[in-house]
Amino acid sequence: MVSRRQFLFSAGTLAFVGLSRSAFGKIPATDFGSNLPAYGPLIADSNKLLDLPKGFSYKVISQLGDNMTDGFTVPDKADGMGCIALDDERVALVRNHELKPTDLAKAELSLQTHKTSLAYDVDSQGVALPGGTSHIVYNLKTGKKEQEYLSLVGTIRNCSGGITPWGTWLTCEETTVTKADGLGQEHGYIFEVPADAKGLVKPEPLIAMGRFNHEAAAVDPRTGIVYLTEDKGDSLFYRFIPNEFGKLNKGGKLQAMVIKQQPQFDTRNWAGEKMPLHANMDVEWIDLDSPESPKDDLRLRGYAQGAALFARGEGVHWGENELYFCCTNGGNKQLGQVMKYQPSKFEGTAKEQTSPGQVQLFVESTNASLFNFGDNLTVAPNGHLIVCEDQYTDIVDNHLRGVTPKGEVYNFAKLHTQTELAGACFSPDGSTLFVNVYKPTKTLAITGPWDSFQR
Repeated sequence: MVSRRQFLFSAGTLAFVGLSRSAFGKIPATDFGSNLPAYGPLIADSNKLLDLPKGFSYKVISQLGDNMTDGFTVPDKADGMGCIALDDERVALVRNHELKPTDLAKAELSLQTHKTSLAYDVDSQGVALPGGTSHIVYNLKTGKKEQEYLSLVGTIRNCSGGITPWGTWLTCEETTVTKADGLGQEHGYIFEVPADAKGLVKPEPLIAMGRFNHEAAAVDPRTGIVYLTEDKGDSLFYRFIPNEFGKLNKGGKLQAMVIKQQPQFDTRNWAGEKMPLHANMDVEWIDLDSPESPKDDLRLRGYAQGAALFARGEGVHWGENELYFCCTNGGNKQLGQVMKYQPSKFEGTAKEQTSPGQVQLFVESTNASLFNFGDNLTVAPNGHLIVCEDQYTDIVDNHLRGVTPKGEVYNFAKLHTQTELAGACFSPDGSTLFVNVYKPTKTLAITGPWDSFQR
């Protein structure tokens, strides 16, 4: 597996440091990475899709409307994605589609009429709701797609998720619509999709993991505890302690993070620097009752009990012994934050209270040209961080940003279409970076001289 390195922004520099060290600061106002040779300047893409450095190339392995091997066509709005090994050569790319019921009526999405007993929910005509996941089976040795098919249908706005140590993808609904909205099922849940699924799986909402505006998930491989983000301006940070390792459908306990001895702490820094940079803050966790939350009030009840507030929790990524999660519009300038959480070695046990986990404000952007609305995170085979930007402006300028182990910032890729890059993930052997162009759907495989970085 690719090594997960810890990264930070320090005053005047950006630096990776060892897991036992901490020295953090704000992104400086000047683009100190602009003179870094890195992989070299970005080369204009003749297809006007994605600029990359010399020696790197991408190929489109899937796009909206392509015929899949199950007879259907590739859906739109490709968002979060996980890459999981199937054997020594093949990987499964499990790809989310952030589609909602009204997207069924849009002919340009190339959606097919799909009636199946394996749909989680259907419209009034019995057609599966369009959200869900699709699988791409990709051969790393030949560099070719071998199969492509739907693997989950009938859900709504599958945004991001996370891979598990036991070879599945957790796909998250970013919605809380209900039967009262004219639907047949309640929505706002997580569903589990095996990497080795051969087609549609039976949807099983993991109700104990909570019903809310789910964004992403990360699993601690030691404990099986799942950490969850919520895409709301007043979101909480959650964890789910399963009753049985790797058996999320067997239930468990849902909790929310509290800053120890500082109930209802506001990490967002919208009105000032309440949460200082590079300060480890001890945490504790409170139990949340009624995770099915029919009133969509988990975050409100959690906050009333003392839970900390976060600014639109989005992508979450597990490192060596820690995780990182983006707060997309956090910070005084609302350009984005990254939080770092280091679990206690006793995570999920009574001993945790005597040796608590710690959270810290890892990044707070003050310069849109360097870091603007960071979302998905992944790590390159050379240990550099790759960050997907997801701006919301009339004319977007989204990049994949690179950060070196010594802290220099550089542009790894620039997107030319009016959308975002999402779902960045590396193959287990580190040879290929997969990433989605959100709309119209394109899934890219990027290869190149990852070891040719220059200072």
